[in-house]
Amino acid sequence: MAPNELREIIREGLLSFPVTPFDGEDRFASRPFAAHLEWLSAYPVAGLIVAGGTGELFSLTPAEVVEVVRTARQAATGGPVIAGCGYGTRIACDMAREIEAAGGDGILLLPHYLTEAPAEGIATRIRAVCKATSMGVIVYNRGQARVTAEQLAQLADECPNLIGFKDGTGDIDTVRRVTVMLGDRLSYIGGMPTHELFAQAYRGAGMPTYSSAVFNFVPEVALKFHGAFQKGDDATCEQMLRDFYYPFARIRDRKAGYAVSAVKAGVRLRGFEAGPVRAPLTDLSEEEMDMMQKLIDSTK
Repeated sequence: MAPNELREIIREGLLSFPVTPFDGEDRFASRPFAAHLEWLSAYPVAGLIVAGGTGELFSLTPAEVVEVVRTARQAATGGPVIAGCGYGTRIACDMAREIEAAGGDGILLLPHYLTEAPAEGIATRIRAVCKATSMGVIVYNRGQARVTAEQLAQLADECPNLIGFKDGTGDIDTVRRVTVMLGDRLSYIGGMPTHELFAQAYRGAGMPTYSSAVFNFVPEVALKFHGAFQKGDDATCEQMLRDFYYPFARIRDRKAGYAVSAVKAGVRLRGFEAGPVRAPLTDLSEEEMDMMQKLIDSTK
């Protein structure tokens, strides 16, 4: 898929990032992953971002990421396969090339992790990854890898396959500067944890869509909220925030890392063999699993 084609596909549609299932020996479980993807692919979304943050990219080896992409390419139908890509510059460049060879349509470039870096170093990493692949590249502005509007504009001029900007910082000032300065050159994706909690505020900053983690286990709820959001039906959005998203956030906020763990728990409760999360994350307690079950039941 050409980068510009991918950019237009993801411009306004809902995106989601499937969890990565593991088996009893802590190996990537391809068959349960394919089954979950086939279920999700029946719903109208703009694309699935595999091996992303909710897919535990930080816990996967580069070889596992490639295996995830190959499985997704076979199982997902009707939409692009975008993959998480990260770590240091050379690793990220190698991963991008291998993801492309495995059939990926694009990458979401996640932060390099751990150490802080100067602005010019962050820009150099983005530039290098863009030049390592012909796929579309979406920059994830989060953690230790934050870019300014001026940096992004320069990179967009230099790298035709830089197609998207996803923000997980909550810095609305920077988001607005980016959307005003770059206009239609990029697609813009909200990427805060449980972004539905922030979607209406981000819409005012020029972000017309976002990625949804809860789509993993309640796709009907996620699509209903996104539809209301696109129509400007704030009354429906606020009702759903009260009835589902804020109760989910209360479970999510009980322990660090539960933004991933609670989603994976939801997938298991919907009957898929997602397996546990990998350390350093931890799984929900029995009490918290009961809370998740009641929340899912309340949506039926």
